[in-house]
Amino acid sequence: MKKNILLFAIAALGLASCKTDLDLKPFDKLSPSNAFNKEADLQLYTTSFYNIITDANTVIRADGMSDYMAGKEVNTFLLPSYGSTQSSGWTWTQLRNVNYFLEHCGQAQESTETKNHYAGIARFFRAMFYFEKVKRFGNVPWYGHTLAVGDPELYKTQDPRTLVMDSILADLNFACNNIRATKDASCSQITRWVALAYKSRVCLFEGTFRKYEMPDLPDADKWLDAADSAATAVINSKQYSLNTAGDASMNYRNLFINETPNATEVILAYVCNKSLRVFNDANWLFTSATYGNRVSFTKTFIDTYLNIDGSRFTDGTNFDAIPFQEEVKNRDLRLQQTIRMGNYSREGQPAAPDWTYTYTGYQPIKYTLDSKATDGVAENYNSIPLIRYAEVLLNKAEAIAARRPLTADEWNLTIKPLRARAGIQNTGMPTAADPYLVQYFHDSNVPVTEATLLEVRRERGVELALEGFRFNDLVRWGCGHLLTISYKGLYVPAMDTPMDLNGDGKPEVAFVKATPATKVPGVYYFIIDDNQAKLTEGTRGNLIWMDNIPRDWQPYKYVYPVPFSEITINPNLVQTDGWKGK
Repeated sequence: MKKNILLFAIAALGLASCKTDLDLKPFDKLSPSNAFNKEADLQLYTTSFYNIITDANTVIRADGMSDYMAGKEVNTFLLPSYGSTQSSGWTWTQLRNVNYFLEHCGQAQESTETKNHYAGIARFFRAMFYFEKVKRFGNVPWYGHTLAVGDPELYKTQDPRTLVMDSILADLNFACNNIRATKDASCSQITRWVALAYKSRVCLFEGTFRKYEMPDLPDADKWLDAADSAATAVINSKQYSLNTAGDASMNYRNLFINETPNATEVILAYVCNKSLRVFNDANWLFTSATYGNRVSFTKTFIDTYLNIDGSRFTDGTNFDAIPFQEEVKNRDLRLQQTIRMGNYSREGQPAAPDWTYTYTGYQPIKYTLDSKATDGVAENYNSIPLIRYAEVLLNKAEAIAARRPLTADEWNLTIKPLRARAGIQNTGMPTAADPYLVQYFHDSNVPVTEATLLEVRRERGVELALEGFRFNDLVRWGCGHLLTISYKGLYVPAMDTPMDLNGDGKPEVAFVKATPATKVPGVYYFIIDDNQAKLTEGTRGNLIWMDNIPRDWQPYKYVYPVPFSEITINPNLVQTDGWKGK
């Protein structure tokens, strides 16, 4: 996306600069006096800010450290040995670029509206930059101007979280009020609607973080109100809606596998392009036996998908002991668009979960192309959504539900449309809390038992799976301990028995203590060593993966430590409580 924007912008500016201007200073002597004159100058400069946006490959990997994904290794952050010498991310180069622009863009010979539009874009990116820093480190120093050599603020300590977050909100408010409201059909530019949608994300995070994880911080409801208002502005604009075009068994997944972003629902995307060779590596990540972390979903999470009739799967008898082929039938249609199951095929051939790629059986397909051509190369050309209308609906629903139960009208505006798109037949608002979800979230700082809030959390997990939200959701809910639960896989009825996972009459996997001398063609023999891989009942039961590696969660892990090297450079920085000495 960023490469596309820069290429297009530079080309356009190049054409505009063909005019003779004897007063223009040489381009090798670029200075504020000749870099901030016309709208084209402001537009070109702001394209450099797009490097602040998270790239596609980071997005598709982000949920690798979550409660619902298992891979071939445990993230180092969850190991007891993690310390400040391993921390990273304390970088400020991009911030200087934004602040420099804000200090000089006002001199342009353009209307106030034009200058405020580009200043709004700059302030949007400063808010995005700082929001990522606060999520990672908690307290950070706020720099609202460019720093020169010798500036005493170069070596100041962190500012309070409240000051930094209030500054972020001020930037977002300016952006929402001044960036132009024209909808961008390419889904690659920052518009007012992007700013409002992003504001709903930021304010929901901060409001719920203060409510659940740091209740000593003030104004949680103020932030939740702001999230609700920003989401409502996007909804009332009628610029976006859920994509319901085409086959209901594909209209969700189509948002993630097409080259051209679906501008009906996608508000901002990392735009990949085959002809410009702007790629992501989703197929290589999710369908390669040798590359990446080989992540797959856990059964604990898959169990939260509702049945197609709207009933809860976990209310069924022995729901933990249903063979894979049966447990995935008649479920929320997003399930078959998120993992390999049922009649999923690639290039006309049945494609059951492939055990050279998966450790749990719940293998993702959300971002992968069905063509095998990109399996061994990092050349996926499907664009990756960064902000969707579905998230805006969820942000509004949670901002309300975190304070009180949803009304029927609020439910019908936010959660019901998501379930209706997923083919769920009974989309009515539940009145009783789901015992499965109550038990799952019961150890959080603020126990959650209210029915609609639990359903919002269910819906958020299902709708936004693999989109990079889950770790931060657990942080703001005070549920970091869920990162240490067992990685549970599918149910194995019996050892040494080949299993047909997709019902095509051909077995794909058998769970064994040792590979047999005579193998069944097409069957992968998964070794149960009772250490890294075991079954809950010895010779049968749910697959448990990697319980042999201890995972650690402590209250101080809700933020990362300041890197040790940074405190060495600037002794005025204060290491976060809990991380001192680590």
